[in-house]
Amino acid sequence: MSTAELPSWLADRPVEGPPVPPEWFTYARPAPDRLTRLADRLAARSPVWLAPLAVLTCAGAAIGYTVATDPTTASAGDAPSCLLKYLTGFVCPGCGGTRAAWFLLHGDVPDAARHHLLFVFAVPFLVYMYVAWAGRKVFGWRLPELSIRPSVMITFMAVWGVWSILRNLPWAPFTAFYV
Repeated sequence: MSTAELPSWLADRPVEGPPVPPEWFTYARPAPDRLTRLADRLAARSPVWLAPLAVLTCAGAAIGYTVATDPTTASAGDAPSCLLKYLTGFVCPGCGGTRAAWFLLHGDVPDAARHHLLFVFAVPFLVYMYVAWAGRKVFGWRLPELSIRPSVMITFMAVWGVWSILRNLPWAPFTAFYV
């Protein structure tokens, strides 16, 4: 809109740009603390392959621990042990995940699904998301992104919550979920 098209009361005013908000309205960003500054410096200096390697190392350590401890033969109190189940007797939402991972690593999908069906369902998605992220970060690959809508995530969490409650019920047919 040119000044000729403006109303007369507005055309006489000088054009100053966007209005400046009052001082009380602006957000004064606090200075980062020492730990944040250190983390920012390290992140700026780190090579691009370090984050995917760190995630892969943690996953490898978890897999190695799972294989070394053989959770399928462990009794109560042996490593690995779920503190919630050990102390209360309740099966937590993640209970059976380590055993399911052990069975998956040994190629036994039905037993893995019996111990933690949602874990077995989620593993392929998690592996694909890691490969897509690490491939883009390190090699510049452009794999199709797996986008998860909030409604899908909410549904997954709701199913997980209901399943966690049902697997603690002490009567049939829910006792089949107890591991």
